[in-house]
Amino acid sequence: MVTGVGLVCGCGIGTEEVWKNLLAGQSGIGPITQFDAANFDCKIAGEVKGFDPLGWVDKKELKKMGRFIQLALAAADFAVKSSGLTVTPEIADATGVYIGSGIGGFDVIEREHSKLLQGGPGRISPFFIPATIVNLAAGHVSIRYGARGPNSATATACSASAHAIGDAFKLIERGDAEVMICGGTEAAITPMSVGGFASMRALSTRNDQPQRASRPFDSQRDGFIIGEGSGVLVLESLEHAQRRGANILAEAVGYGMSGDAFHITQPAEQGDGAYRVMKATIKDAGISPDDVGYVNAHGTSTPIGDAIECTAMKRVFGERKVPVSSTKSMTGHLLGGAGGLEAGISVLAVRDQMLPPTINHENPDPACDIDCVPNQARKAEVRYALSNSFGFGGTNAALLFKRWES
Repeated sequence: MVTGVGLVCGCGIGTEEVWKNLLAGQSGIGPITQFDAANFDCKIAGEVKGFDPLGWVDKKELKKMGRFIQLALAAADFAVKSSGLTVTPEIADATGVYIGSGIGGFDVIEREHSKLLQGGPGRISPFFIPATIVNLAAGHVSIRYGARGPNSATATACSASAHAIGDAFKLIERGDAEVMICGGTEAAITPMSVGGFASMRALSTRNDQPQRASRPFDSQRDGFIIGEGSGVLVLESLEHAQRRGANILAEAVGYGMSGDAFHITQPAEQGDGAYRVMKATIKDAGISPDDVGYVNAHGTSTPIGDAIECTAMKRVFGERKVPVSSTKSMTGHLLGGAGGLEAGISVLAVRDQMLPPTINHENPDPACDIDCVPNQARKAEVRYALSNSFGFGGTNAALLFKRWES
């Protein structure tokens, strides 16, 4: 059962603020302010604007945390508070944390490397390693709440947080935990990250129109926009949630994994890996593809990726045009944090029976002949929502959520 959702991204700080802005079709993408991007091909990103980590972290603790950890603590706070969960000593050993990230503390790595070059190894912070490594987001969240159950992290590129949520779901399903605080986080709007993706020609260069730059499924798409933020869910067994009278937002019912075994960055031909992971997730839930009423697509706004995902969805759903939206059109691509953010959005879509739009859809692409919920949010009856995440190396994950019917 999903009993809490915490979202932080370029579209807002806090779950309901993010959700309201997404339904309004409001883009969170703008000029990069975290470093001087004047000489970069891509000068725009989905920054979390106005984020003050001191709202969640003591000042003396900040030096021990990369920004990705700070964002995770904020999202976890929103998720746990919305769930009404208190981790008491009686349930601490059965409460776990599973939070993924694709890159971790890239900002800290760049900063400390610069200090090394300028002043030698003696200038490196003693907190460099714990501020950087991927599993410290989960570590800090577990310490914050006293969660002594399963504790882990995934680093499977852009599938990382979907894998974290899926693995957490399975931990509860097999009885290894009663509660899991799970999701993902990323803060990779840094010179090396933006420069690296730009050198691959993966990023949009529509710098003069930042809010119109991310345009999944549009024929004029020219690359993705890096975003940052965190998405965290609170999952509980049905028995635990009902025992404490929790407000159940949705039910996690399916999880799938697949590998392309094809190419380090390009998706498999005919969307084979994406097709197989969606089929596996639907099978895990014990339903038919006809039951799926909404898909939150991976939809990064890359020319090849979007077209191949559409091919895969057509293979799964046939001629039926399932409503599909890419909220990356507004948030940008959170890399390892994307799956957590978009799982939370999928839960809210099921909760409110509202589909967020794919904005900037102005020029239909025959290769993406789908119902992409263009430009305007839509009221819809959705019993099952599917969330897709695909990562470099051909690692794929999908999650399926069901409307809670008590």
